[in-house]
Amino acid sequence: MKKFIPILKMTQLFSGIGEEEITAMLSCLQAKLQTYKKGEYVLHQGEHIDNIMILVSGKLHIQYDDYWGNRSILNMISIGEMFGEAYSAPQSDAIMNDVLAVEDSAVIFFDVKRIITVCSSACRFHSLVVQNLFYATSEKNRKLMKKLSFMSKRTTREKLISYLSEEAKRQNSNSFSIPFNRQQLADYLSVDRSAMSNELCKMRDEGMIEFQKNWFTLL
Repeated sequence: MKKFIPILKMTQLFSGIGEEEITAMLSCLQAKLQTYKKGEYVLHQGEHIDNIMILVSGKLHIQYDDYWGNRSILNMISIGEMFGEAYSAPQSDAIMNDVLAVEDSAVIFFDVKRIITVCSSACRFHSLVVQNLFYATSEKNRKLMKKLSFMSKRTTREKLISYLSEEAKRQNSNSFSIPFNRQQLADYLSVDRSAMSNELCKMRDEGMIEFQKNWFTLL
């Protein structure tokens, strides 16, 4: 687990805390490392959890499959991102979605009770983790609002324009890559893949965009 300390230091949860202090806190927070092969589930819909998790290697998707097998990708989890905090509070409902490893991945689990209960020594670093948890949760809420803004658009084209525009702003360039293939992008925007592909081609023919696989240029 020690090899992932530099990654933990770069996360929001451990912002402002040195590597030595993080190492010392791992046992206090009952940190456990779990690895997953591509295609394995980290969490299943209906589970109850009492951990906050950080991805330290690979890539995960938060997704939802309905009764008929229609899939929606709700979010992508990249290295250094935290997840599970929304369901880790005492007496929380079971999780509503699956978390799937789309690459070989490694996840560190932290006991949420150990995080929110400051140790007897009340060290400054533990108090800072609690503060960082609040800030990180606020940031995730802002990202959720962005996702809702994409979903609120009525047409496939409007959803594509909204998403691609936001990516261009986030990456500060009119040329950028997105973290989804075509099917994953369709699942993320909750649109039909064929209809989305047709719309992308129309936008290209109209001189709005250029694209090659997951690389896009806004014109």
